[in-house]
Amino acid sequence: MIKKESRNTMRVERHTRVRKDVHGTTAVPRLNVFRSNSNIFAQIIDDEEGKTLVAASSLDKDLKLKNGSNVEAATKVGEKIAKLAVKAKIKKVVFDRGGYLYHGRVEALANAARENGLEF
Repeated sequence: MIKKESRNTMRVERHTRVRKDVHGTTAVPRLNVFRSNSNIFAQIIDDEEGKTLVAASSLDKDLKLKNGSNVEAATKVGEKIAKLAVKAKIKKVVFDRGGYLYHGRVEALANAARENGLEF
C-alpha cells in the first residue's frame, strides 16, 4: 500500500530545503510567515542573534479581525509587520514563505508589507 505524506510534513521538508539558503542577518533579517487554518503569523528574525525583532499576527487585538484566516486578515498583518519594522528601523528583509506556496494569504501578506515600506 502506498502511504501518502501529510501536507504539513511535505511543507516542513520544503521549508527545510529553503532554509539552507535563506538566512537572516543583523543587517538584513528574515521575514518568516506561518499560516494555520484559523490564523496567520509573521515575524522578523535575526538568525545570527537567534532573536525575534518584530512580530504580528491575526490574533492581535488592535487589528480587530473577525476572521483571521482570509486574505483581508493577511493584508492587515502585512501592514502591521511593515509598520513595526519601519519603527524598529528595519527596511530590508529576506522573505521566508515557510514552505507555503506564494499564493493567496502568503502573497497578500508579502504585498502589503512591500507597500508599507519593507524591501525584499
